[in-house]
Amino acid sequence: MFKSFNSKKSYLFFIQLILFLSISVQAGEIYTSFPDKIEPDAKYVFYSHGYIVEGDNPKPVHPKFGVYDFPAIKEKLADKSYHLIAYHRAANSKAEESVKRLMSDVNRLMAAGVKPENITLTGFSKGGAITIQTSSVLKNDNLNFVIMAGCFKGLEKQQDLKFYGRVYSIYETTDNVGSCQFIADRSDEKSFSELAITTGKSHGAFYLPIDEWTVPLKSWMKEHYN
Repeated sequence: MFKSFNSKKSYLFFIQLILFLSISVQAGEIYTSFPDKIEPDAKYVFYSHGYIVEGDNPKPVHPKFGVYDFPAIKEKLADKSYHLIAYHRAANSKAEESVKRLMSDVNRLMAAGVKPENITLTGFSKGGAITIQTSSVLKNDNLNFVIMAGCFKGLEKQQDLKFYGRVYSIYETTDNVGSCQFIADRSDEKSFSELAITTGKSHGAFYLPIDEWTVPLKSWMKEHYN
């Protein structure tokens, strides 16, 4: 069976190569722009960063919360089971433009055959508010959304802002941006769950890819894939 191989060493190398290629095919990619090729059977996750990262610096420093490590967060959120799309927004970007872009991206994925159950939009702080607004305008009950400290009190006045899809909220108990329950209460959406973490880091709890929020986030996403 193995006569074509010159030695046992060559055969072992061949097996290792096959295993490596198999793993590579399954591995998810990290995209900083919308992918040129859409895989209908793949899963896609969008991550929208916080306000401080807008601009040219992917690792800005907040005087109170420290470094926001955008590259490290992308690496931690990446997974072989899905493709991660994480845009670096320009300085002073308008939330409305980001919402339009995400809407367009999601519609392009679905038009190419990607099931909405296999699409997740996540966001922190301003990125979380953008994610909420995208949920509200898409009005698709089969999409997945994860909000990290994005339910600012100012959103209470926007009564037309509601959740659609399967929604998961994560917030820090020492942060002044807390629960998303007030939006869930005025939404028809029945699939809402929330996790409160306590790190003592306030809003900065989401500046670094710590296990307290990245582990439950990735676990929730995988549970809700089709």
